[in-house]
Amino acid sequence: MNEIELSEQEIVRRKKADDLAAMGIDPYGSAFKPTHRSKQILDNYGDKTKEELIEMNVSAVIAGRIMTKRDMGKAGFMHLLDRDGQIQVYLRKDALSEEEFALFLNADLGDIVGIHGTIFRTNHGELSIKADKYTHLTKALRPLPDKFHGLADVEERYRRRYVDLIVNENSRKIAMLRPRIIRALQHYFDGIGLIEVETPVLQPILGGAAARPFVTHHNTLDMDFYLRIATELPLKRLIVGGLEGVYEIGRLFRNEGMSTRHNPEFTTVEAYIAYSDMEGMMETVENCIESVAMETLGSTTVPWGEKTIELKGPYRRIHMVDAVREACGVDFYQINTLEAALAVANEHHITVAKHQQSFGHILNLFFEEFAEKTLEQPTFVFGHPIEISPLAKKNGLDPRFTDRFELFIDSREYANAFSELNDPIDQRQRFEEQMKEKELGNAEANEMDIDFVEALEYGMPPTGGLGIGIDRLVMLLTNSETIREVILFPHMRHRTE
Repeated sequence: MNEIELSEQEIVRRKKADDLAAMGIDPYGSAFKPTHRSKQILDNYGDKTKEELIEMNVSAVIAGRIMTKRDMGKAGFMHLLDRDGQIQVYLRKDALSEEEFALFLNADLGDIVGIHGTIFRTNHGELSIKADKYTHLTKALRPLPDKFHGLADVEERYRRRYVDLIVNENSRKIAMLRPRIIRALQHYFDGIGLIEVETPVLQPILGGAAARPFVTHHNTLDMDFYLRIATELPLKRLIVGGLEGVYEIGRLFRNEGMSTRHNPEFTTVEAYIAYSDMEGMMETVENCIESVAMETLGSTTVPWGEKTIELKGPYRRIHMVDAVREACGVDFYQINTLEAALAVANEHHITVAKHQQSFGHILNLFFEEFAEKTLEQPTFVFGHPIEISPLAKKNGLDPRFTDRFELFIDSREYANAFSELNDPIDQRQRFEEQMKEKELGNAEANEMDIDFVEALEYGMPPTGGLGIGIDRLVMLLTNSETIREVILFPHMRHRTE
């Protein structure tokens, strides 16, 4: 085994840990019960004067990590970091035992300690804790990054998230806001009468979305399974079963590229409501996002880089054909043959793969190339072609399109929803078309799900369904440029030495 190479500071810190043990003090401590966190103290006593705090004589027990430390001989200051933030501690030699004050003097930045004391305000006006007992809890064997530079390497910030959370206040805020956003989603869907359910992560058939899967093997069954790429098909089986309104918040897995907007595993909420449709889903998505913004931020107006996004509905609605026509002047309503669609694609330098040789795929390629980037404020783009919507109902007026929409904000897709296809004969034909695409090289095509078709044959009521990407919603509500900021442990390449 290779010997560990230690820096000079790491050697010193290990020696200090040994010294603590020699004194009969466990370098890695034991249970400790704080009575307060920093935010509690600042919120409850931040408006009190120095004199009022003396009269109140409030005791507090806190615990946290030493972030700054200043020794002034017979006294000293330090800032402790707990879950909510930092608070200053004042330590006097004559208020502590000789051993406790020595522990303070020998402590390093990054060590975790417990403090019993009294809340007071210093001569400089900072709300602080005057310590009357000091307890060593954990020795930090590695130094924290320099406070002026932090983790300068962005990749290292995500790879060593635990350090990022210590030194980066914004990372802590995002980490704590994310679960509040998820709770707000639950509150909204519970509030409109839906039932929260769980469906399998391991699925024997690829379906519910267009994506490349991760494949794994179940030894006992001797079967290959996919990590789910969507929760759609199991949730719609529950609508067939009579639950009428269901939703699931869960992880999905797609074996695709990584970018500022994509992580191989991500979190969504999918909801299905019997007797609703695409129009109903538009209203539901608007109300949901508005509700979540108000519950978590207290406003529907959110900063997004140098822009401001207004999340209060109603959102703009535009057909995909009209969005393309506005963006580049091509009117797909006037294109009636595959040859004409291929010709206009060639004119606009759009590459069309073998499995995309259809009106619908070419329209979608034009939308992605020209129209997406023009959508800044929340916009519902509806009327997706049937070729890219194997689970959505055909439009009653033009069967080339489906009653499906996507929500775009600043060129990014945030939600996908439609009037669900509940015709089992049509659904079987759509799956068969998907199988043909798979044979032509579309690795993202759905597979034939016979059991789902059989479920539809028992009768599924007209239903509206939606999916919202939670990671992207968290990005928007926290003004985070990259998905890696809002996932605590994003997937990373191996560190290169």
